[in-house]
Amino acid sequence: MSRNLARLHSSDEVSVTVLVSIGKHPVTGRLRRADQDARALEMALGLSDSEPRVIYAGPLNDSTEPALRGYLGMGVSELKVLRQSEQNDIVPALSGFLDNSPSSLILCGSRAELGESSGLVPYQLADALGYTLVSNVAVIEEVTATLAVVLQALPRGQRRRIEVVLPAILAVDTASPVARQVAYAKASRGFINCVVTDAAEDDATEQWHYQPARKRPKRLKIIKATSARDRFKAAAAKAEGTGGQVLTSVSAEEGAVAILKVLKEEGVLKT
Repeated sequence: MSRNLARLHSSDEVSVTVLVSIGKHPVTGRLRRADQDARALEMALGLSDSEPRVIYAGPLNDSTEPALRGYLGMGVSELKVLRQSEQNDIVPALSGFLDNSPSSLILCGSRAELGESSGLVPYQLADALGYTLVSNVAVIEEVTATLAVVLQALPRGQRRRIEVVLPAILAVDTASPVARQVAYAKASRGFINCVVTDAAEDDATEQWHYQPARKRPKRLKIIKATSARDRFKAAAAKAEGTGGQVLTSVSAEEGAVAILKVLKEEGVLKT
């Protein structure tokens, strides 16, 4: 299994923080460590021999604690908890804590598996702290005291190399290396440290109305590849299709009709 390529030198003073959340198994519904957050912690553990700081903001109870210990089972001795209620907006708590105790490099998943799952937390946190943000990070290639070089995952298995000036927030993609398995002994020995915060509750959620989700339109196929072989095949593959036609010198109305026809055939639009 491939790991990070980057290693911090002893002379590089880079503080690394990983933001984690509670995940949910897609089949059983059991609470667990979030997949993308675990991949972010895997990246941080591969950067140096020193232990990264791991922070969780949210409710802490008998059901969430076993899931959080999954991160401790990856080899982390301590997990800091900014204890919040389920109605709280975690961004003010995280930004306030990180503003008082800053970090050069912050890693997190691109999207949570529970709650609103909007994927906006990294962006809101970067805006509050004034940090640079890079989304869909697949690999960290190099990290120095002032600079990080990362590979960003693009559609069809492509990669883009980005140099980002620290401090920065890296939102990790599912194309990154899979996280290591959880060691039960380490998970049991790890320490959960609760930190007091002054964040106020968000009353806006009390006015929300919940209803069963409607079936969404079919999405066009998006190829994501993790290995070099799969990325090459995805980049070199030609779109398959039968009965297609090339339209040249047509009016806007004729082009629109042709586009609608294709969308209906693909199942994106329903008649």
